[in-house]
Amino acid sequence: MNKKTVVIHQPDFMPYLGFFQRLLQCDLYIALDHVQFSRGRAWHHRDKIKTPEGIKWLTLPIRFTGNRLSPIREALLNDQLNWREEHLHQIIRCYSDGAGFDEIFPELQQVYAFQCERMVDFNLHALKWLMTKFGITVPMALSSELAPRDRSNEMLVSLLTKVGAAAYLSGVGALDYFKPEPFDAADIRVIWQNFTHPVYHQLHGEFAPYLSSLDLLLNCGTEKSREILRSCL
Repeated sequence: MNKKTVVIHQPDFMPYLGFFQRLLQCDLYIALDHVQFSRGRAWHHRDKIKTPEGIKWLTLPIRFTGNRLSPIREALLNDQLNWREEHLHQIIRCYSDGAGFDEIFPELQQVYAFQCERMVDFNLHALKWLMTKFGITVPMALSSELAPRDRSNEMLVSLLTKVGAAAYLSGVGALDYFKPEPFDAADIRVIWQNFTHPVYHQLHGEFAPYLSSLDLLLNCGTEKSREILRSCL
């Protein structure tokens, strides 16, 4: 009997810990790269780190050759800007005193040395590295290669059906637009993530949750980070 649990999420930049907590509980991750790039409060090209001055964004500069409704997979990195060096400089400034810095930073330099044109390729390269650091081995697929039908909930069900999923593990942010009927019709169980953000030793004052997962790794190192992430299950 098929019991495959699937996570579907946009291939965001250096995601927060809740994303990886979901990956620990699934059998397949589908990177949702064919949907429209969100020009509002998007996480596709940015995430937060903690600095001596407070919470700041690390942002990938992007450009499009198409129109403003372009999908995520068509977002290009703007290499006319020196964003790689700027990101690494900011990380040195903010995390050089972290317990995990000496271990993690040389690997992070190699991640940033990866050359590509598309944002999604850089994000997926970074994501695979982060999965390795957290000891996550779940396989990955691209929604664009699965050619799903429809939109919204029906599109998710189309993807889930194509990969033979029995269950869909979703973040609670999707509750705002969730409709159960397509999932019920396809006999796919919906599981809502239960995630409480862990507290760990963090530089620069009072603990701040919901930052990029880089914050945990640079503050704690690989082994402690794996232990902390699994404490959230």
